[in-house]
Formats: sequence, structure tokens, C-alpha cells
Amino acid sequence: MENPKIKYVEALNNYRLFVIFETGEIKIYSVRELLKNPDFSALKDETLFLKAKKAEGGYGVVWNDEIDLSEYEIWKNGVAVSSINKLTDSIVF
Repeated sequence: MENPKIKYVEALNNYRLFVIFETGEIKIYSVRELLKNPDFSALKDETLFLKAKKAEGGYGVVWNDEIDLSEYEIWKNGVAVSSINKLTDSIVF
């Protein structure tokens, strides 16, 4: 089965992404571990991190011409949000 494409993405505080897939499923993905990788270290700059946007075609999330993350990674390792309570628990206002 092919991974669902991303329909919507929003960068949250604490280096997390809120992602809605075309299937309607919602996942929260933490980028914190990736920040240890030199390829993603520029995202430690919160101003850059908050510029996350959906890649063309929904094939991932992009920040600039050099930093992107595949929809597969988010789909596989994101935490599914199964209820509004779980969603609000995962977002720090």
C-alpha cells in the first residue's frame, strides 16, 4: 500500500509537526531527534522550523531547498491522534 500524502501541515512549539493526511488521519511528529543530525541542525533555529510547509504533491514537509522530510517518515513514526482530547493533550498552548 502506498503511503497517504500530506494534506495539511503546521509547525508547533517544541519542534513538533501537526500533520493531516489525505485519509483524514492526524499525526503529531517530533523533529527533536532529527536535530542531532547535521542535515537537520539548521532547524534548531525556531524561526526556520516554524516555516514548515507541505511539499508539492503532499510528498513530505519542506523548510527550504536543502531541508525536507518525507511523508513516509511522518506516517511511519508520527503519533496518531485518535481523539480531540489526545490532540489537545499533545499541544502546549
